[in-house]
Amino acid sequence: MKKTYKKQLAASAVSATLIGFSQGALATNGDQMLGVTATQWGMAGAVVAAPQDAGTVMTNPAGLAELGMKEVRFDMGFGSLNPPRKANGNESGSDYYLIPSGAVAFNINDRLYLGMGMAGLSGMGVDFPDTASTSGNQPVVTTKQFYKIAPGFGYKVSDKLSVGAALNIDYQSLAMSNAAYSLPQNQVYGYGMTAGLIYKVSDKLQLGASWVSKQNMNEFKWNIAAGEIAMTMDAPQQFAFGVAFKPAAGWLVEADIKRIEFSDVLDSVPVRRPTGYAGPIPASFNFGWDDQTVYAIGVQKEIDSKTTLRMGFNYGKSPIGAEDVKSNIGSLAVTEKHLSFGLTRQLSEKASGSLSYVRAFHNDVTSTDGTTKIELEQNIINAQISYKF
Repeated sequence: MKKTYKKQLAASAVSATLIGFSQGALATNGDQMLGVTATQWGMAGAVVAAPQDAGTVMTNPAGLAELGMKEVRFDMGFGSLNPPRKANGNESGSDYYLIPSGAVAFNINDRLYLGMGMAGLSGMGVDFPDTASTSGNQPVVTTKQFYKIAPGFGYKVSDKLSVGAALNIDYQSLAMSNAAYSLPQNQVYGYGMTAGLIYKVSDKLQLGASWVSKQNMNEFKWNIAAGEIAMTMDAPQQFAFGVAFKPAAGWLVEADIKRIEFSDVLDSVPVRRPTGYAGPIPASFNFGWDDQTVYAIGVQKEIDSKTTLRMGFNYGKSPIGAEDVKSNIGSLAVTEKHLSFGLTRQLSEKASGSLSYVRAFHNDVTSTDGTTKIELEQNIINAQISYKF
């Protein structure tokens, strides 16, 4: 019985490291957001080929050259996330989160455009008072934040081709706590880059592609009685390709496919421990995340000169399989299907407001031995104010 308890405690210790974004505990495509702005969320993240606001600096910087502003465009917003989640029927607390975002783009000349975006882009976490797979009070509390600042440029090579790139300046925060140990909130910085292109095949058809590099983060370090505990948690490399089609005046249809390489950063995360350490913190956290392929489609229709409606669908198979459920009680990133709705209303000649709602449908995964089930669903609302001149 004692041996079994220790195994269960170790599983809880492993699960307590993958985390929740306290400014937006986002477990959508794995732990990655579908979008940055309400416009992007309304299209279910299908925005690589036909970006519509300055938030494109975070997803495909080439889009900065395609926004049509004469001088400058501002897109500022926020969202609210409600992610009901359970482990073996136990509900997690802390069910409402704030999602901040903002971006700006400048027209330097007929070819060069500069921009900068700031947003929380990923995270996950829980606050369980107990998990039914262990006996007694075995709390699991985890929080992770990943925030990015992205200064970049878009360059119009020709009337058909635009390219762009952005520097990624990353901030990541992490805390983990369970019955075995408690490591307080800690912060690290990192870097990476985003690059992309947009090619206009015709007035009705254009293609887009983007690449987000692996985000190289500094080590998290915690001082415990035995010495220093340290580990590095990078963010995954991503590739995306999109096709945008305008079948008639006022219509836009875009379909994207994205590959997120979770296995490179969240399969097994080594932990640097003091020499001779024999405590509860393991030598590695074996989360076992798989790479994820995401499919997104968004449809947009201009109802009149002031009103635009959007609808989209996004699907990505959970990166957490049955064999890894027990290692991810603190990271319930298992949602797969997302349905989105969006609206933009022109408020004046230069200003507009946008809203979006995304429903991430309930999904659950049960461990291979049938003893542990994790489940998650989400409701996400975003609001955005845009100003262009």
